[in-house]
Amino acid sequence: MAILSDELEQLRKSVEDFANNVVDPVAAEHDREHTFPYDVVRQMGEMGLFGLPISEEFGGMGGDYMALCVALEELARVDQSVAITLEAGVSLGIMPIYRFGTQDQKEKWLPDLVAGKALAGFGLTESEAGSDAGGTKTTAKLEDGEWVINGSKQFITNSGTDITKLVTVTAVTGQRDNGKKEISAIIVPSGTEGFVAEPAYNKVGWNASDTHPLTFNNVRVPEENLVGERGRGFAQFLSILEEGRIAIAALACGAAQGCVDESVRYAKERTSFGKPISDYQAISFKIARMEARAWTARQAWHAAAEKMVAGQDCAKEASIAKMICSEAAMDNARDATQIHGGYGFMNEYRVSRHYRDSKILEIGEGTTEVQQMLIARHLGL
Repeated sequence: MAILSDELEQLRKSVEDFANNVVDPVAAEHDREHTFPYDVVRQMGEMGLFGLPISEEFGGMGGDYMALCVALEELARVDQSVAITLEAGVSLGIMPIYRFGTQDQKEKWLPDLVAGKALAGFGLTESEAGSDAGGTKTTAKLEDGEWVINGSKQFITNSGTDITKLVTVTAVTGQRDNGKKEISAIIVPSGTEGFVAEPAYNKVGWNASDTHPLTFNNVRVPEENLVGERGRGFAQFLSILEEGRIAIAALACGAAQGCVDESVRYAKERTSFGKPISDYQAISFKIARMEARAWTARQAWHAAAEKMVAGQDCAKEASIAKMICSEAAMDNARDATQIHGGYGFMNEYRVSRHYRDSKILEIGEGTTEVQQMLIARHLGL
């Protein structure tokens, strides 16, 4: 566990080099200006990162989710905004179509998405349907061979860039015999009349990541844009979120490790009372605990990913990994900022970005409280 194969280690080193030499030099500027890193995304596409877990039939690398998670951890050490762009681009953008789409849908949309030439979003969350995704109010009615969609979505990643080609939207398409909502997933291409990506959010962190609220006003798309079976949208997105939790866990682990790396470097260079602050036990012990958190986080996401790749039920492990890794990222960001003192409060330092960026890791893809609920449920509680 947590020991990579030669192939994955080669991938890790390649992404580490890319993160240090391509992502890091522009990360602070994109964060400061709230601009999307198009050139970085293009290069990630050329490296094949968006296609890591996708079959070669659609232009992918033919790997698995472990490979994607390894890449996410390395990117997130340096810049979470770039890491979440990749994570959402694959887990939420590509996977609904790759896992559940028709052959025609896959052939139409996947090649550009896998190549990083285009991005896709996943429209699930609403103002009153976050953790309670079953509370979806967006509707889609079938009229004359077209879905007519009305409603809104919140906090949708990769939904408003210049290269966003579509959003897969969950919507209520009817009512089941038991009175519960029938929820389905439908592809809505960018530029469809009535579909608007509203102005981007002014966020606390992830400032170089693209996030918008979406509105749908009598949006009409062909009936064949249905993804998977009608009424299976709820089950589909639960599966997508389970995979996504492992990916977010790997990303969070990278953030936690990035805080360790920066703290070790700073503690060796910064002197106080005539000697490096690393010589002081209060500092060295704090960093030791940070390293322990990052190490534990890595074991957690590896365990979940290995079960997933093996085709085993990994729901409990995914929730555990998501909770442990996100908390490690937030705790390490807080400690790293403290170690850096006043410099940790300056935005040009990586640790300040991690401090602002990491909080959302305890919220997105299922809050910590939701993970606790799911873990308890697996224990029969």
